[in-house]
Amino acid sequence: MTERVRVAVLAGGPSAEHEVSLQSAHAVLDALPKDLYEPVPVIIDRQGRWPVELRRDRVDVVFPVLHGPFGEDGVVQGHLRTLGIPYVGCGVLASAVAMDKVAMRRAFLAEGIPVTPHVWFTAHEWRTSTDHWGLVKSLDWPMYVKPASMGSSIGISRVTSMEELRAGVDLALAYDRVVIVEQEVNARELICGVLGDHDTPDASVPGELIVPGDWLDYEAKYLSQAEIATIPVVLPERVDEEVRELSLRAFRAIGGYGLSRVDFLYEEDTGRVYVLEINTMPGFTARSVYARAWAASGVPYPELLRRLIDLAFARSGS
Repeated sequence: MTERVRVAVLAGGPSAEHEVSLQSAHAVLDALPKDLYEPVPVIIDRQGRWPVELRRDRVDVVFPVLHGPFGEDGVVQGHLRTLGIPYVGCGVLASAVAMDKVAMRRAFLAEGIPVTPHVWFTAHEWRTSTDHWGLVKSLDWPMYVKPASMGSSIGISRVTSMEELRAGVDLALAYDRVVIVEQEVNARELICGVLGDHDTPDASVPGELIVPGDWLDYEAKYLSQAEIATIPVVLPERVDEEVRELSLRAFRAIGGYGLSRVDFLYEEDTGRVYVLEINTMPGFTARSVYARAWAASGVPYPELLRRLIDLAFARSGS
């Protein structure tokens, strides 16, 4: 019998997305084909302490199902590179760029990828400014205030007045020292998954997020049992093709590898499609929209895990 591949599934960590990470990890651990893989759960606690030391003689590959800072921003990826252990997903640079919403938009704009109007500023600029309106005056109400480096809708506010803006910035600054403020666009929210290597990645069928209120917050994404997406979604052929094309362009713009989920805003009145962001380690349960998009594209969840692990070995030359 062929020896099974030892897959260390990293989860938890000190970010605000600790619980989301645990949900993803449980799903991966349950779905890994047991005839091929020996799952090795590695749960990092909220203080960042590891239960075991990862070494190449203990595990063959790492699946870092970590979301947010510490796990999705290149920190763990750099650590795994120094250990010489193959790992699933994007590398150090792509992870860092995608995690930082300011750097990500710079990369997109450099490649001619459409993004919504936005501004950004540091905590120092905000706290020393005598004209807060001057920092955002190029935008119109409503706006979205976000920490530059955070995911899962944590620390985000929709604001319609200066009073709400100030409260929203205070909340965002609790998570990061840089804040990005985006213009609201009256649009449908679409997603598309990317899977593959640097040179020949594939795009999944697009899906549409079901937004129960003004926006899809943390509770709606992860705590509610309500349906959160329609996958696949029926779109005009041109829009369907544009979403897939822009997904691949966004993936290449950050130097992506392995997987990403690209989020879009589709303005039906004008036909415009904007790239909202790219996530290098999206939620990874079988219910998560990334996995569902690939299932609808003919790649069921266990096969998706196998492909990602194969890509990890291919990058390392193992």
